[in-house]
Amino acid sequence: MKKTFVFIMVLVMMVSMVYAQGGKESEPEVQTVKFWYHFDDPETALNPLIEKFEAENPGIVIEPERISWDVYNQKLLTAIAGGYPPDVAQVKLWWQPQLVEMGALLPLDDYIASWDGKDDIYDKVWELTKYSDGHQYYMPLQMVILYLYYRTDMFEQLGLELPKTREEFLDVAKKLTRDTDGDGIVDVYGFGIRGARGGHDWWGTFVLSSGAQFFDEDGNSGLTTDKAIAANQWFIDLYRKHKVSPPTTPSDGFKEIIANMVSGKTAMTIHHLGSAKTLEEALGDKISAAPVPMGTEGAWTSFGDEENAVFAATEVPDAAFKWVSFLAEAENNAIWQKSSGQVSINKSNATSDADRFLKATTDSADFAGVLPAHSGTAEFVESLWPALMQQAFAGQITSEQMMQQIEDHFSE
Repeated sequence: MKKTFVFIMVLVMMVSMVYAQGGKESEPEVQTVKFWYHFDDPETALNPLIEKFEAENPGIVIEPERISWDVYNQKLLTAIAGGYPPDVAQVKLWWQPQLVEMGALLPLDDYIASWDGKDDIYDKVWELTKYSDGHQYYMPLQMVILYLYYRTDMFEQLGLELPKTREEFLDVAKKLTRDTDGDGIVDVYGFGIRGARGGHDWWGTFVLSSGAQFFDEDGNSGLTTDKAIAANQWFIDLYRKHKVSPPTTPSDGFKEIIANMVSGKTAMTIHHLGSAKTLEEALGDKISAAPVPMGTEGAWTSFGDEENAVFAATEVPDAAFKWVSFLAEAENNAIWQKSSGQVSINKSNATSDADRFLKATTDSADFAGVLPAHSGTAEFVESLWPALMQQAFAGQITSEQMMQQIEDHFSE
Protein backbone atom coordinates (compact mmCIF):
# COMPACT_ATOMS: atom_id res chain seq x y z
CA MET A 1 0.00 0.00 0.00
CA LYS A 2 2.89 2.31 0.80
CA LYS A 3 4.31 1.85 -2.70
CA THR A 4 0.90 2.41 -4.22
CA PHE A 5 0.45 5.61 -2.24
CA VAL A 6 3.84 6.93 -3.35
CA PHE A 7 3.06 6.09 -6.96
CA ILE A 8 -0.28 7.90 -6.79
CA MET A 9 1.30 10.99 -5.23
CA VAL A 10 3.98 11.12 -7.93
CA LEU A 11 1.32 10.73 -10.62
CA VAL A 12 -0.77 13.53 -9.12
CA MET A 13 2.25 15.86 -9.02
CA MET A 14 3.08 15.12 -12.65
CA VAL A 15 -0.50 15.71 -13.78
CA SER A 16 -0.59 18.95 -11.78
CA MET A 17 2.61 20.18 -13.45
CA VAL A 18 1.34 19.34 -16.93
CA TYR A 19 -1.99 21.04 -16.19
CA ALA A 20 -0.22 24.11 -14.82
CA GLN A 21 1.98 24.38 -17.90
CA GLY A 22 -0.91 23.78 -20.25
CA GLY A 23 -3.13 26.26 -18.51
CA LYS A 24 -0.57 29.06 -18.74
CA GLU A 25 0.00 30.70 -22.08
CA SER A 26 3.70 30.69 -23.00
CA GLU A 27 5.05 34.15 -23.68
CA PRO A 28 6.21 34.73 -27.29
CA GLU A 29 9.96 34.65 -27.74
CA VAL A 30 11.45 38.07 -28.40
CA GLN A 31 13.84 38.18 -31.39
CA THR A 32 16.48 40.89 -31.42
CA VAL A 33 17.87 42.15 -34.72
CA LYS A 34 21.22 43.91 -34.33
CA PHE A 35 21.44 46.65 -36.95
CA TRP A 36 24.62 48.57 -37.82
CA TYR A 37 24.30 51.85 -39.69
CA HIS A 38 26.17 55.06 -40.41
CA PHE A 39 23.12 57.26 -40.86
CA ASP A 40 23.83 60.80 -39.66
CA ASP A 41 20.54 61.80 -38.07
CA PRO A 42 18.77 58.86 -36.39
CA GLU A 43 16.30 61.02 -34.48
CA THR A 44 14.54 62.28 -37.61
CA ALA A 45 14.14 59.00 -39.48
CA LEU A 46 15.62 55.86 -37.97
CA ASN A 47 14.12 56.06 -34.49
CA PRO A 48 10.54 56.68 -35.73
CA LEU A 49 10.96 53.86 -38.24
CA ILE A 50 12.11 51.48 -35.52
CA GLU A 51 9.09 52.40 -33.40
CA LYS A 52 6.78 51.86 -36.36
CA PHE A 53 8.36 48.50 -37.22
CA GLU A 54 8.23 47.17 -33.67
CA ALA A 55 4.58 48.20 -33.37
CA GLU A 56 3.77 46.33 -36.58
CA ASN A 57 5.93 43.33 -35.70
CA PRO A 58 5.46 42.44 -32.01
CA GLY A 59 8.10 40.05 -30.81
CA ILE A 60 10.89 41.64 -32.88
CA VAL A 61 13.17 44.28 -31.37
CA ILE A 62 15.65 46.33 -33.42
CA GLU A 63 18.92 47.03 -31.63
CA PRO A 64 20.65 49.82 -33.60
CA GLU A 65 24.29 50.82 -33.38
CA ARG A 66 25.61 53.88 -35.16
CA ILE A 67 29.21 53.58 -36.33
CA SER A 68 31.36 56.37 -37.71
CA TRP A 69 31.84 56.12 -41.48
CA ASP A 70 35.60 56.52 -41.09
CA VAL A 71 35.90 53.14 -39.34
CA TYR A 72 32.72 51.47 -40.56
CA ASN A 73 34.16 49.12 -43.18
CA GLN A 74 37.09 47.97 -41.06
CA LYS A 75 34.93 47.38 -37.99
CA LEU A 76 32.48 45.34 -40.05
CA LEU A 77 35.26 43.18 -41.54
CA THR A 78 36.75 42.66 -38.08
CA ALA A 79 33.38 41.59 -36.68
CA ILE A 80 32.84 39.14 -39.54
CA ALA A 81 36.32 37.65 -39.14
CA GLY A 82 35.76 37.34 -35.40
CA GLY A 83 32.44 35.59 -35.86
CA TYR A 84 30.27 38.29 -34.30
CA PRO A 85 28.78 40.38 -37.14
CA PRO A 86 25.47 42.19 -36.71
CA ASP A 87 22.33 40.58 -38.09
CA VAL A 88 21.87 43.45 -40.55
CA ALA A 89 24.14 46.27 -41.68
CA GLN A 90 24.18 49.06 -44.21
CA VAL A 91 26.61 48.14 -46.97
CA LYS A 92 28.15 49.49 -50.14
CA LEU A 93 28.09 47.76 -53.50
CA TRP A 94 31.85 47.61 -53.86
CA TRP A 95 32.08 45.61 -50.62
CA GLN A 96 29.92 42.81 -52.01
CA PRO A 97 32.60 40.70 -53.75
CA GLN A 98 34.76 40.60 -50.63
CA LEU A 99 31.81 39.82 -48.37
CA VAL A 100 30.59 37.04 -50.68
CA GLU A 101 34.09 35.60 -50.87
CA MET A 102 34.18 35.55 -47.06
CA GLY A 103 30.87 33.68 -46.99
CA ALA A 104 29.49 36.48 -44.85
CA LEU A 105 26.19 37.18 -46.61
CA LEU A 106 22.85 35.39 -46.54
CA PRO A 107 21.33 34.96 -50.05
CA LEU A 108 17.96 36.70 -50.11
CA ASP A 109 16.56 35.22 -53.34
CA ASP A 110 13.83 33.09 -51.75
CA TYR A 111 12.77 35.86 -49.40
CA ILE A 112 12.59 38.41 -52.23
CA ALA A 113 10.67 36.05 -54.51
CA SER A 114 7.79 35.95 -52.02
CA TRP A 115 8.04 39.61 -51.00
CA ASP A 116 5.11 41.74 -52.20
CA GLY A 117 7.21 44.89 -52.60
CA LYS A 118 9.74 43.59 -55.11
CA ASP A 119 8.01 44.99 -58.22
CA ASP A 120 7.94 48.52 -56.79
CA ILE A 121 11.76 48.73 -56.81
CA TYR A 122 13.36 50.04 -60.01
CA ASP A 123 14.55 47.27 -62.32
CA LYS A 124 17.87 49.12 -62.76
CA VAL A 125 18.48 48.89 -59.00
CA TRP A 126 17.89 45.13 -58.93
CA GLU A 127 20.16 44.81 -61.97
CA LEU A 128 23.03 46.77 -60.43
CA THR A 129 22.84 45.16 -56.99
CA LYS A 130 22.61 41.53 -58.16
CA TYR A 131 25.92 39.73 -57.71
CA SER A 132 27.80 38.14 -60.61
CA ASP A 133 26.86 34.62 -59.43
CA GLY A 134 23.20 35.47 -60.04
CA HIS A 135 22.21 35.71 -56.38
CA GLN A 136 20.69 38.71 -54.64
CA TYR A 137 22.59 39.28 -51.39
CA TYR A 138 21.63 42.93 -50.94
CA MET A 139 18.28 44.56 -50.20
CA PRO A 140 18.22 48.02 -51.86
CA LEU A 141 17.85 51.03 -49.58
CA GLN A 142 18.55 54.20 -51.57
CA MET A 143 19.99 55.46 -54.84
CA VAL A 144 22.98 57.79 -54.79
CA ILE A 145 23.94 59.04 -58.25
CA LEU A 146 26.68 61.64 -58.55
CA TYR A 147 26.43 64.82 -60.63
CA LEU A 148 28.12 68.21 -61.09
CA TYR A 149 27.49 71.04 -58.62
CA TYR A 150 28.28 74.53 -59.89
CA ARG A 151 28.12 78.11 -58.61
CA THR A 152 25.61 79.87 -60.85
CA ASP A 153 26.70 83.30 -59.60
CA MET A 154 30.27 82.73 -60.75
CA PHE A 155 29.15 81.37 -64.12
CA GLU A 156 26.91 84.41 -64.65
CA GLN A 157 29.62 86.83 -63.54
CA LEU A 158 32.03 85.47 -66.16
CA GLY A 159 29.40 84.76 -68.81
CA LEU A 160 30.19 81.06 -68.92
CA GLU A 161 28.09 78.24 -70.34
CA LEU A 162 27.63 74.95 -68.53
CA PRO A 163 30.29 72.52 -69.85
CA LYS A 164 28.97 69.45 -71.67
CA THR A 165 32.29 67.86 -72.70
CA ARG A 166 35.65 67.25 -71.06
CA GLU A 167 37.31 69.92 -73.20
CA GLU A 168 34.65 72.50 -72.36
CA PHE A 169 34.99 71.58 -68.69
CA LEU A 170 38.73 72.25 -68.65
CA ASP A 171 38.27 75.58 -70.43
CA VAL A 172 35.59 76.68 -67.94
CA ALA A 173 37.63 75.46 -64.95
CA LYS A 174 40.62 77.53 -66.09
CA LYS A 175 38.50 80.66 -66.45
CA LEU A 176 36.94 80.17 -63.03
CA THR A 177 40.38 79.82 -61.41
CA ARG A 178 41.41 83.37 -60.62
CA ASP A 179 42.68 86.04 -58.24
CA THR A 180 39.58 88.04 -57.36
CA ASP A 181 41.09 90.61 -54.99
CA GLY A 182 44.19 91.55 -56.96
CA ASP A 183 46.77 90.46 -54.39
CA GLY A 184 48.50 88.11 -56.82
CA ILE A 185 47.25 84.98 -55.09
CA VAL A 186 44.59 82.69 -56.56
CA ASP A 187 41.61 82.62 -54.22
CA VAL A 188 38.99 80.87 -56.38
CA TYR A 189 39.57 77.52 -58.06
CA GLY A 190 37.49 76.10 -60.86
CA PHE A 191 37.06 72.56 -59.58
CA GLY A 192 37.11 70.96 -56.14
CA ILE A 193 38.64 67.49 -56.39
CA ARG A 194 38.28 65.01 -53.56
CA GLY A 195 41.81 63.66 -53.43
CA ALA A 196 41.39 61.66 -50.24
CA ARG A 197 39.36 58.50 -49.63
CA GLY A 198 36.14 58.53 -51.63
CA GLY A 199 37.61 60.55 -54.47
CA HIS A 200 37.64 57.62 -56.89
CA ASP A 201 34.25 58.86 -58.10
CA TRP A 202 35.78 62.16 -59.24
CA TRP A 203 38.53 60.18 -60.96
CA GLY A 204 36.07 57.76 -62.56
CA THR A 205 34.00 60.60 -64.02
CA PHE A 206 36.85 61.63 -66.31
CA VAL A 207 39.03 58.52 -66.59
CA LEU A 208 36.40 55.80 -67.06
CA SER A 209 34.62 57.94 -69.67
CA SER A 210 37.76 58.46 -71.74
CA GLY A 211 39.07 55.03 -72.64
CA ALA A 212 39.98 53.37 -69.33
CA GLN A 213 38.09 50.32 -68.13
CA PHE A 214 38.80 47.83 -65.38
CA PHE A 215 38.04 44.86 -67.65
CA ASP A 216 37.23 44.63 -71.35
CA GLU A 217 34.68 42.27 -72.92
CA ASP A 218 37.17 39.41 -72.77
CA GLY A 219 37.94 39.96 -69.10
CA ASN A 220 41.33 41.53 -69.76
CA SER A 221 42.43 44.74 -68.05
CA GLY A 222 41.85 47.98 -69.87
CA LEU A 223 43.75 50.17 -67.41
CA THR A 224 47.18 50.34 -69.05
CA THR A 225 46.27 51.06 -72.65
CA ASP A 226 47.54 54.30 -74.18
CA LYS A 227 44.03 55.77 -73.91
CA ALA A 228 43.69 54.81 -70.25
CA ILE A 229 47.07 56.23 -69.26
CA ALA A 230 46.34 59.45 -71.18
CA ALA A 231 42.93 59.78 -69.50
CA ASN A 232 44.53 59.38 -66.07
CA GLN A 233 47.22 61.94 -66.98
CA TRP A 234 44.48 64.38 -68.00
CA PHE A 235 42.95 64.03 -64.55
CA ILE A 236 46.31 64.42 -62.78
CA ASP A 237 47.00 67.54 -64.84
CA LEU A 238 43.88 69.24 -63.46
CA TYR A 239 45.84 69.58 -60.24
CA ARG A 240 49.52 69.51 -61.22
CA LYS A 241 49.60 71.33 -64.56
CA HIS A 242 46.49 73.46 -64.85
CA LYS A 243 46.14 74.06 -61.10
CA VAL A 244 42.36 74.42 -61.29
CA SER A 245 41.95 72.63 -57.95
CA PRO A 246 43.10 73.94 -54.54
CA PRO A 247 46.59 73.17 -53.16
CA THR A 248 44.93 71.06 -50.45
CA THR A 249 43.41 68.71 -53.05
CA PRO A 250 45.43 65.56 -52.18
CA SER A 251 44.06 65.57 -48.63
CA ASP A 252 40.62 67.05 -49.31
CA GLY A 253 37.73 64.85 -48.25
CA PHE A 254 33.97 65.29 -48.23
CA LYS A 255 33.87 68.07 -45.63
CA GLU A 256 36.50 70.10 -47.44
CA ILE A 257 34.97 69.94 -50.91
CA ILE A 258 31.56 71.03 -49.59
CA ALA A 259 33.03 73.77 -47.36
CA ASN A 260 35.00 75.11 -50.33
CA MET A 261 31.85 75.37 -52.43
CA VAL A 262 30.00 77.16 -49.64
CA SER A 263 32.83 79.63 -49.02
CA GLY A 264 33.37 80.33 -52.71
CA LYS A 265 36.85 78.85 -52.81
CA THR A 266 35.73 76.47 -55.57
CA ALA A 267 33.20 76.96 -58.35
CA MET A 268 32.46 73.33 -59.28
CA THR A 269 32.64 69.94 -57.64
CA ILE A 270 31.04 66.51 -57.89
CA HIS A 271 28.76 64.93 -55.33
CA HIS A 272 25.21 63.69 -54.91
CA LEU A 273 21.80 64.66 -53.57
CA GLY A 274 22.96 64.19 -49.99
CA SER A 275 24.74 67.55 -50.15
CA ALA A 276 21.91 69.49 -51.77
CA LYS A 277 20.23 70.61 -48.55
CA THR A 278 23.45 71.95 -47.02
CA LEU A 279 24.49 73.75 -50.18
CA GLU A 280 21.08 75.23 -50.89
CA GLU A 281 20.64 76.46 -47.32
CA ALA A 282 23.99 78.25 -47.56
CA LEU A 283 23.83 79.50 -51.14
CA GLY A 284 20.20 79.55 -52.26
CA ASP A 285 19.91 79.99 -56.02
CA LYS A 286 23.67 80.57 -56.30
CA ILE A 287 24.10 76.78 -56.47
CA SER A 288 22.73 74.43 -59.09
CA ALA A 289 23.39 70.99 -60.55
CA ALA A 290 23.70 69.18 -63.87
CA PRO A 291 24.97 65.85 -65.20
CA VAL A 292 28.76 65.50 -65.32
CA PRO A 293 30.51 66.36 -68.61
CA MET A 294 31.08 63.68 -71.21
CA GLY A 295 34.52 62.17 -71.67
CA THR A 296 36.05 61.30 -75.02
CA GLU A 297 34.09 58.05 -75.26
CA GLY A 298 30.80 58.82 -73.56
CA ALA A 299 29.71 59.66 -70.04
CA TRP A 300 30.21 57.88 -66.73
CA THR A 301 29.10 58.75 -63.24
CA SER A 302 29.04 56.73 -60.08
CA PHE A 303 25.97 54.86 -58.92
CA GLY A 304 27.00 55.41 -55.32
CA ASP A 305 24.52 52.98 -53.89
CA GLU A 306 23.34 52.11 -50.41
CA GLU A 307 21.87 48.75 -49.41
CA ASN A 308 21.22 46.54 -46.41
CA ALA A 309 22.65 43.05 -46.02
CA VAL A 310 21.62 40.16 -43.81
CA PHE A 311 24.61 38.24 -42.52
CA ALA A 312 24.88 34.48 -42.78
CA ALA A 313 25.72 34.15 -39.08
CA THR A 314 22.38 35.57 -37.98
CA GLU A 315 20.20 33.39 -35.78
CA VAL A 316 17.08 35.39 -36.69
CA PRO A 317 17.05 35.42 -40.51
CA ASP A 318 13.27 35.79 -40.88
CA ALA A 319 13.15 38.74 -38.49
CA ALA A 320 16.21 40.29 -40.16
CA PHE A 321 14.58 40.12 -43.59
CA LYS A 322 11.38 41.64 -42.22
CA TRP A 323 13.45 44.63 -41.11
CA VAL A 324 15.35 45.15 -44.37
CA SER A 325 12.20 44.68 -46.46
CA PHE A 326 10.33 47.08 -44.18
CA LEU A 327 12.92 49.79 -44.93
CA ALA A 328 12.54 49.08 -48.66
CA GLU A 329 8.75 49.56 -48.70
CA ALA A 330 7.62 52.79 -50.33
CA GLU A 331 6.07 54.53 -47.32
CA ASN A 332 8.99 53.74 -45.02
CA ASN A 333 11.62 54.38 -47.68
CA ALA A 334 10.17 57.84 -48.28
CA ILE A 335 10.58 58.62 -44.57
CA TRP A 336 14.21 57.47 -44.71
CA GLN A 337 15.01 59.49 -47.83
CA LYS A 338 13.41 62.66 -46.47
CA SER A 339 16.07 62.67 -43.80
CA SER A 340 19.01 61.19 -45.72
CA GLY A 341 18.45 63.44 -48.73
CA GLN A 342 18.86 60.60 -51.22
CA VAL A 343 16.61 59.11 -53.88
CA SER A 344 13.99 56.49 -53.12
CA ILE A 345 14.34 53.05 -54.70
CA ASN A 346 10.57 52.81 -55.18
CA LYS A 347 8.78 53.53 -58.43
CA SER A 348 5.71 54.69 -56.54
CA ASN A 349 7.74 57.40 -54.78
CA ALA A 350 8.77 59.05 -58.05
CA THR A 351 7.69 62.67 -58.37
CA SER A 352 7.05 64.74 -61.47
CA ASP A 353 7.90 68.07 -59.78
CA ALA A 354 11.55 67.28 -59.16
CA ASP A 355 13.83 70.16 -58.16
CA ARG A 356 17.07 70.91 -59.98
CA PHE A 357 19.10 68.52 -57.81
CA LEU A 358 16.77 65.57 -58.17
CA LYS A 359 16.52 66.29 -61.89
CA ALA A 360 20.33 66.15 -62.19
CA THR A 361 20.19 62.78 -60.44
CA THR A 362 17.53 61.24 -62.67
CA ASP A 363 19.06 62.76 -65.82
CA SER A 364 22.29 60.92 -64.94
CA ALA A 365 20.74 57.51 -64.32
CA ASP A 366 21.21 56.18 -67.86
CA PHE A 367 25.02 56.41 -67.73
CA ALA A 368 25.51 55.70 -64.02
CA GLY A 369 27.93 52.84 -63.50
CA VAL A 370 29.42 50.72 -60.77
CA LEU A 371 32.91 49.48 -59.99
CA PRO A 372 33.67 45.85 -60.89
CA ALA A 373 32.29 42.95 -58.86
CA HIS A 374 35.77 41.89 -57.81
CA SER A 375 37.21 40.92 -54.44
CA GLY A 376 39.84 43.65 -54.82
CA THR A 377 37.38 46.50 -55.30
CA ALA A 378 36.88 47.26 -51.62
CA GLU A 379 40.62 47.61 -50.99
CA PHE A 380 40.96 49.71 -54.17
CA VAL A 381 38.37 52.17 -52.87
CA GLU A 382 39.33 52.18 -49.20
CA SER A 383 43.11 52.40 -49.43
CA LEU A 384 44.81 51.77 -52.80
CA TRP A 385 43.27 54.55 -54.88
CA PRO A 386 43.76 57.29 -52.25
CA ALA A 387 47.40 56.33 -51.75
CA LEU A 388 48.20 56.16 -55.47
CA MET A 389 46.28 59.33 -56.32
CA GLN A 390 48.09 61.31 -53.67
CA GLN A 391 51.44 60.04 -54.94
CA ALA A 392 50.51 60.96 -58.52
CA PHE A 393 49.36 64.43 -57.46
CA ALA A 394 52.69 64.87 -55.67
CA GLY A 395 54.64 63.79 -58.76
CA GLN A 396 56.07 60.77 -56.96
CA ILE A 397 54.70 58.31 -59.55
CA THR A 398 53.72 58.70 -63.20
CA SER A 399 50.28 58.12 -64.66
CA GLU A 400 51.52 54.87 -66.18
CA GLN A 401 52.91 53.64 -62.85
CA MET A 402 49.65 54.47 -61.09
CA MET A 403 47.52 52.62 -63.63
CA GLN A 404 49.91 49.67 -63.66
CA GLN A 405 49.62 49.29 -59.90
CA ILE A 406 45.83 49.36 -60.13
CA GLU A 407 45.93 46.74 -62.88
CA ASP A 408 48.29 44.56 -60.84
CA HIS A 409 45.95 44.82 -57.88
CA PHE A 410 42.97 43.57 -59.88
CA SER A 411 45.06 40.82 -61.49
CA GLU A 412 46.07 39.25 -58.19
